[in-house]
Amino acid sequence: MNKMNNGKVDRRVKYTKMVLKESLINLLEQKDISQISIKEICEVADINRATFYSHYNDQYDLLRKIEDELLNNINEHIMAFGQKNSEMNAILLAEKTFEYIKENAKLCKLLLSERGDFSFQKKLMMLVYDLIISELTDNTKISKEDAEYIYSFTITGCVGIVQKWLDDDLKKPPYFMAEIIINLTVGMMSLLKEENKLN
Repeated sequence: MNKMNNGKVDRRVKYTKMVLKESLINLLEQKDISQISIKEICEVADINRATFYSHYNDQYDLLRKIEDELLNNINEHIMAFGQKNSEMNAILLAEKTFEYIKENAKLCKLLLSERGDFSFQKKLMMLVYDLIISELTDNTKISKEDAEYIYSFTITGCVGIVQKWLDDDLKKPPYFMAEIIINLTVGMMSLLKEENKLN
């Protein structure tokens, strides 16, 4: 196969994957993943089942690929910002994440809603939190064990905050949301430091 034909095939595969993803996203706006069949996805995408199975195992595999793509895109978005700005801080990093969520509100609303997969939501928050945690802990003398409690609490809390923001149709600006998350985390760290001094 020559390069031109290769390019055509690549474009066709890209298009097929794109319409299958869009079809699943549109169906997820109406019902839960467990109620969506491959037949429905193919009908909405106007693609046959054999083509679907040449790319994905089932609807859950397709959803996982959409989730992985979102994680990669957010990571790239933050990293690209980091490369352009030597002066990075936790609030700016968190703000960039909220900006990305706002720019991709339709998809994020589906994946980060209460109906979404909580393990994926935690993964997303962990990705962001792992990037900002060193910024927050550099000047604190908190034990690793205590830091893990803060980490667990904050990850779960972040999921709730993002869901509330999406439910409120993103009324508050990304910078405000970033400040809430960072201030809550810093507040928890300060409380733990005070507690450790008393004991």
